[in-house]
Amino acid sequence: MNSISANLNIMIKASEKASKILIRDFGEIEKLQVSKKSQRDFVTNADLKVEKIIIEELEKARPNFSFISEERGLKKNKDIDHTWVIDPIDGTNNFLHGVPHFAISIALISFNEIISGLIFDPIKDEIFFAEKDKGAFLNNQRIKVSKKKDIDECLFAIGENLKRDPGFLSRKSGCAALDLAYVAAGRYDGYFQKKLNLWDIASGILLVQEAGGIISDIDLNNLKNLNIIASNSNINKEFQKKLPNF
Repeated sequence: MNSISANLNIMIKASEKASKILIRDFGEIEKLQVSKKSQRDFVTNADLKVEKIIIEELEKARPNFSFISEERGLKKNKDIDHTWVIDPIDGTNNFLHGVPHFAISIALISFNEIISGLIFDPIKDEIFFAEKDKGAFLNNQRIKVSKKKDIDECLFAIGENLKRDPGFLSRKSGCAALDLAYVAAGRYDGYFQKKLNLWDIASGILLVQEAGGIISDIDLNNLKNLNIIASNSNINKEFQKKLPNF
């Protein structure tokens, strides 16, 4: 593996520090299932705590960079050409119900281009990361999208409640960031979802591209209501044809 950049190293350290709080709070979820406390308030507080740690760590290293985050929205600093994009817990419903499938996502946009992306699954201890023109990796091992050509043999992640059978095997995981990471790693062959936020998918976009996959056009100037299609190149056209009402 090529050596990682200073910015990606900062992202990794910030996510690892924040993950300790996330793992601890996830361990409390089971107790909340039978308590009178508000589970959603608990998850919101976990979201805020994790986001606060990530932002503090990133600001220490790059005090002038701007931010886009789930809880705080857009915060412009002196350097408006470099922007961190943060989702402290992608897959909050999974987290809320004690399902161990959620992730921290951090990306860096430079001059309207995603140049670094990280998706950290703290429960499985899997760090997916990518840098522009340097490839995509899972825990330091290079990853690639699948090479399948027959769509009937493929597995897709679908974020939409489709009105009719799309004609292929699909599942809904509840975590957009990990869905895209899994496409990059060849675990899924493709992914489709509407009305996403930029912080849900920024890191995953770069991961899929650097793993050799294809991503539909995304306007990085829009923070919300983004539609995405991701897959390997062999099935991309047929995959898009089978998606109803996209």
